Amino acid sequence: MKVIQLMYPYQISSDKMEGPYSLAVGFFDGVHRGHQAVIEEAKKQAKDKNLKLAVMTFNPHPSIVLGQHKEQVFYITPLSQKLEILEELQVDTVFVVRFTSDFAKLSPQQFVDVFIRNLNIQHVTAGFDFTFGAMGRGTMKDLHEMSNGDYEVSIVEKQLQDSDKISSTRIRHALEKGDMELVRELLGRPYQIPGIVVHGDKRGRQIGFPTANVQEAEGTFIPANGVYAVRLQVQNEWHDGVCNVGYKPTFKNPDEKNLTIEVYINNFDKNIYGEEVKVDWYKYLRGEQKFDGIESLKAQIELDKQHAMEYLSHC
Repeated sequence: MKVIQLMYPYQISSDKMEGPYSLAVGFFDGVHRGHQAVIEEAKKQAKDKNLKLAVMTFNPHPSIVLGQHKEQVFYITPLSQKLEILEELQVDTVFVVRFTSDFAKLSPQQFVDVFIRNLNIQHVTAGFDFTFGAMGRGTMKDLHEMSNGDYEVSIVEKQLQDSDKISSTRIRHALEKGDMELVRELLGRPYQIPGIVVHGDKRGRQIGFPTANVQEAEGTFIPANGVYAVRLQVQNEWHDGVCNVGYKPTFKNPDEKNLTIEVYINNFDKNIYGEEVKVDWYKYLRGEQKFDGIESLKAQIELDKQHAMEYLSHC
């Protein structure tokens, strides 16, 4: 898969192009099932018309540049992870458009001229609610009317799960609640956090449940505090596990805000400090709690382990 960075008003040279293209366009945070429907339609058009399959996405999130939200914006899939997923979906070329103040000022017609016509795109696919150009004034109807026969347009209608729209906003809300089963349904795969195994306080080892302390990749969103059934990939192998997200209140002052991700890996006894890992999140088991002693903590961890292994055995 070729990744081409674009920034207005800079234009890439024609020798980097491998079109003509069937293009799926959108921000695609999460590359969830709604986004996948858009990409699959673009793939179908590419096959029918003998075109290369391309995806156009934007970086960073528009609200960061436009200042629309006071709260911090987090990504379901940071750009590097998004690109990995798009490669798995057999996309030929990804155009990553830098979302800048200058780009945000483009009129809908300018966007079409620069980022559709000039890139040798013969078919454009997007969701029904995709907008473009300054203030989002361009609609899918406008995209079709501006084509002048130079390209065709496909519109993918709203994708639903349990009668509600599949959306990045809905997934973010589910992550904030720790509802990983809903997240998995909406994404079409488990939510994943990449990271590196770092040294912790080794208390898990002392009580008979050694854990891998995972330092999450920058920009990754950590789900709600609590205990989860997870799978962890290390050295290209997947292992079932139990993950605790929180501040370890049994041992630490809860006022000390040092959030940790600790994964107990079932039937695993290797030194993996410094290893890159991926954690797939399957089910929220319980909230974080403080125990009255080590024995009650050990008993609860054993129960968590049993519940997690039973759940994961059916996944």
